[in-house]
Amino acid sequence: MSTVQDRLNALGITLPPVAVPAAAYVPFVQSGKLVFLSGHIAKKDGKPWVGQLGATMGTEEGAAAARAVAIDLLGTLQAAVGDLSRVARIVKVLSLVNSTGSYTEQHLVTNGCSQLLGEVFGAEVGAHARSAFGVAQLPLGACVEIELIAEVQ
Repeated sequence: MSTVQDRLNALGITLPPVAVPAAAYVPFVQSGKLVFLSGHIAKKDGKPWVGQLGATMGTEEGAAAARAVAIDLLGTLQAAVGDLSRVARIVKVLSLVNSTGSYTEQHLVTNGCSQLLGEVFGAEVGAHARSAFGVAQLPLGACVEIELIAEVQ
């Protein structure tokens, strides 16, 4: 049976350090067995991944951006819990997608994050409740912002 780290290695993923918050908040808070991660915006080459779904970006690129957010979230989660093998369950993902009023594939964009979490943690631990919203704009013009709640052992 492979570990979370084995699966990250197999996927060629190196987790980044926790990003410095851009405003008055902390990157994570633990309350009991739950760890709440603040929203992380999509980044490409270390800069905000700017774009609007339905105008300047398509669903496939949006899903890639959501996958990139998931990697950043995993880095923060690891910093919060010390070892990702302590994660008992990914409880909830909330995704905000910068999109036009007529764009309706926010759920498919968010799959980029959800699918990676399933690959990293496995079907049982990685399966989670989820919400995906279309919004008029995100900080710094980012295309996607995602927050996460996890349960730890």
